[in-house]
Amino acid sequence: MTEALRTEYGSQFEPALIEEINQVATLVELPEGQDLIRPGQYIKAMPLLLSGSIKIMRPDGDGEELLLYHLEKGDTCAMTMSCCIGNTISEIHAVTETEVKLLMIPVELMEVWSRKYKTWRDFVFSSYHARMMELLESVDNIAFHNMGERLEKYLHDKKEILNSRFIYITHKEIANDLHTSRVVVSRLLKKMEYDDKISLHRSFIEIM
Repeated sequence: MTEALRTEYGSQFEPALIEEINQVATLVELPEGQDLIRPGQYIKAMPLLLSGSIKIMRPDGDGEELLLYHLEKGDTCAMTMSCCIGNTISEIHAVTETEVKLLMIPVELMEVWSRKYKTWRDFVFSSYHARMMELLESVDNIAFHNMGERLEKYLHDKKEILNSRFIYITHKEIANDLHTSRVVVSRLLKKMEYDDKISLHRSFIEIM
């Protein structure tokens, strides 16, 4: 675990903090599609992502969910940190988008490390800022872009996250993430295929 820590966080954290993380963190490996955090849960540990991707979603009163942002290696979740510090229940749903490896940090150490290590304080503040910018981008997409533009950005982001132009996902899964209907997604994907932006296959979408 120490080598993975140094590789991903060695440039951000001082050696003493790396050593403490190595002593107290729990290494967790999860498959694709695994729930990490459910709405209504109390969060007892904060994740540090070593590899893979996690999508963070916000449920509404009808059980539908809206994709807020993605976490990739080197990231942590600002909303998780808020719940940890305030000892409040989660209002988000975190699901692994790929196989992931992450370190779970006991919640009681967050404030301790914030007092003890400047690099940890900087990491927490920069994480808050990064997630806030992503949330604002999500709001802008909903408010100022039509569904076709949102779908194109969604597929582009998927391509970047997965590092592949072959996106294995159903029309229904896309619709759930974008908080729209499968029929709308299918129609827009057909239009994108007609415009030579994608190629639709039985189980995947190819980004051209």
